Amino acid sequence: MLGFDLAGPWREMSFVSVDVETTGLKHQECRVIEVGMVRFERGQVAERWGQLVNPGVPIPPEVTRINNITDAMVADAPTFRDIKWDVYGRMKDRIFVAYNAGFDHGFLQMEMRRAGLTLPDVPILDPQVWARALMTGQRRYNLGSLCDKFGITLENAHRAVDDAEAAGRVLLRFADKVSVDLGGLLEEQGRWKDKQDAAYAERKAAKAAKKAATQPDPEPDPGQGGLF
Repeated sequence: MLGFDLAGPWREMSFVSVDVETTGLKHQECRVIEVGMVRFERGQVAERWGQLVNPGVPIPPEVTRINNITDAMVADAPTFRDIKWDVYGRMKDRIFVAYNAGFDHGFLQMEMRRAGLTLPDVPILDPQVWARALMTGQRRYNLGSLCDKFGITLENAHRAVDDAEAAGRVLLRFADKVSVDLGGLLEEQGRWKDKQDAAYAERKAAKAAKKAATQPDPEPDPGQGGLF
């Protein structure tokens, strides 16, 4: 993260809020079908950029039902390799913001690797982590629920540019509740993320143990008996 003043106020730095729509959930197997990037300068939108992407594979019907992106819409769109420098240039020297950032960053990193590049090494901020830490009474933490809570307009949910802008605006709503300097904020976010990951792993283990306890013991296999 060379070039970033970790002691400086992050709100005065340029950040790009990003969202990707994809053919599925696993970045190792699935592909990006839309990229949205919204640049914020001192808390104001400075640029909105979006691009449909031809993934080279069919879009599953269940994905189309969510974001309304069809095979016909991406048939003549550029591939990710065609837009790699557009994405790289908008990320370079800017803080990366995304709601559930691991998902979007993971997909972009994988697509960049397929295209022969790596993403710029920049700080990553995830307002979902902040929401879970600071809004403990909230029932749901998806982007739409947070937008409803804060009165942020999200007319085209699950389309990349609109979701990207909404994520940036959610991030700014938390600005007075988090560290002012970038370095302190990253440390704070890291502690929250570690705690949330540990709690999730604990819940998952407890759920698996409960499921195992309620399953009946398997019937013995007569063909796999003992010595007699």
